[in-house]
Amino acid sequence: MGSSSSASRRQNNLLFLVFIMILFFYSIPDKINLCSNQSSVSPSVIPYKSSSNISSLETLKLDGYFSFDNIDYAAKDFGNMYHFLPSAVLHPKSVSDISNTIKHIFKMGSTSQLTVAARGHSHSLQGQAQAHQGIVINMESLQGPEMQVDTGELPYVDASGSELWINILHETLKYGLAPKSWTDYLHLTVGGTLSNAGISGQAFKHGPQINNIYQLEVVTGKGEVVTCSENKNADLFYGVLGGLGQFGIITRARISLEPAPKMVKWIRALYDEFSKFSSDQEHLISKNSFDYIEGLVIINRTGLLNNWRSSFNPKDPLQASQFISEGKILYCLEIAKYFNPNESDAMNQETESLLSELSYIPSTLFLSEVSYVEFLDRSYMLSIPQHVRGHKHLKKTVHGN
Repeated sequence: MGSSSSASRRQNNLLFLVFIMILFFYSIPDKINLCSNQSSVSPSVIPYKSSSNISSLETLKLDGYFSFDNIDYAAKDFGNMYHFLPSAVLHPKSVSDISNTIKHIFKMGSTSQLTVAARGHSHSLQGQAQAHQGIVINMESLQGPEMQVDTGELPYVDASGSELWINILHETLKYGLAPKSWTDYLHLTVGGTLSNAGISGQAFKHGPQINNIYQLEVVTGKGEVVTCSENKNADLFYGVLGGLGQFGIITRARISLEPAPKMVKWIRALYDEFSKFSSDQEHLISKNSFDYIEGLVIINRTGLLNNWRSSFNPKDPLQASQFISEGKILYCLEIAKYFNPNESDAMNQETESLLSELSYIPSTLFLSEVSYVEFLDRSYMLSIPQHVRGHKHLKKTVHGN
């Protein structure tokens, strides 16, 4: 009897736990209303915005302008899964344009239910840069001050939230410096990646991009322009970094820099067993000998190694030509070591030693030596067809993105 009662209690407890979890997940908001006193609004239940709310935007004195027609593009993003049409798109020329617009919407109160979303190069996957019947801010039109590079003891670059990372790379390299952590694709805005995290193969060593920021300028949900850092307005600083645009709009960032290398030893190899693949990743991360470690899961990529030949040389050309990838689930280890030309011999010896400790498929080892700029700007994304990007058959592993 006692055993039956105990089993019954365990079953009831399990059902109660499941019920609580269901309530929890249903309570998560679909989208935060940045500019309303109301904490959350689901796009599926937002009522039609009155024309007076929208027309009142035209009364604002701005350096930029609003567009109300032909704005279907603002209902699309890189993921191509969500399509929420806004009521207007703001094309700001100054930070005050963003600030004045958000202040205006905030003063309308919660009854307006106008949501706001910042849109950079719209590489978000789940509608982050969309605002259902709300206002999308086209950050590409923002004309911030020019980049300023400080080469002091703790070097940094001040850049607009609308600046592209590729432009930051080229500007900082003029001083022999570069940001410590990147994304895999550099034609993205500073504000866009910092609102997500900015994860790439350098994250195991330096953390994501949000770990390498000294200071931010942010427009809050009330329209206030606030400077924040870990020592000043820290709650806002840490909320905005990786906050998916829900705590404010990043209009400027102070980004940590380090001395930039000249060259990169770039290596790719394949595995057909996940356990060996993940074990080798963990092994390399623990040794901290490479500067970039990342992985891809690849399914049904015909002629995969042939596609690599434009950038890489096979370690064993004969074996590589006989490798067949069709129909297999493969795991790609991508690693890189930075070096300067006078360090080439020592770098090659160290690299050979480290590779000898790994368990990849020998015929799939491909190597290349490229400039630092070529390595950062030749993203794996450039070799993947548009319709495949973000697809379930191509995924980063946990050690990467």
